Amino acid sequence: MQRTRRTPLSEEQASTPPADVTAEDSTESADAESAGSVSRPRHRMVVLFALVGLVVLGLDQLTKVLALQHLTPGEPVNVVGSLLKFNLIRNPGAAFSLGTSYTPVISAIQIVVAVGVVWLSRRLGSIGWAIAFGFLFGGAVGNITDRIFREPSPFHGHVVDFLQTPHWAIFNVADMAVTSAALLLVIQTLRGVKLDGTKEVAKK
Repeated sequence: MQRTRRTPLSEEQASTPPADVTAEDSTESADAESAGSVSRPRHRMVVLFALVGLVVLGLDQLTKVLALQHLTPGEPVNVVGSLLKFNLIRNPGAAFSLGTSYTPVISAIQIVVAVGVVWLSRRLGSIGWAIAFGFLFGGAVGNITDRIFREPSPFHGHVVDFLQTPHWAIFNVADMAVTSAALLLVIQTLRGVKLDGTKEVAKK
């Protein structure tokens, strides 16, 4: 009877860890790399959101101060013929001067919107969503600032509006930002881009 001689393991085989260990280590490494690659873009998206929001808020408040200094209520100024006028009013209600007796409620809703946008901004992974959130935050806070700090009293303050176009209510920069945000959110939704930057794939 002939004995079968065992072939000694080569150095390469001896140094190779078991398959299950290798798979586990590679999975952990891949997860760590993917986590790092996601966190960095999200951090940039949050910074972009904050910058856009602060720019919108700053422009809104600056233009309102200038409007109060240089415009007189009831005396509109033509800027581009009849297409654009500066017409200063103080709006106690929401858009189109609706809800004039619900100013505190409108203020509370805008505060909730601003807080909600900040809360959701942690999940941002898309430039489009970040810009839209920045517009929405800056516009909401711009009008909230008026309602809290302007006359006649806190949370009953009148919003400064001064931009007028044909067949449209008088508005301000904050209103423009909120409208732009709504359009961007609709576009992103139609494109299938989610808040975190991933894209929905249509099922066949």
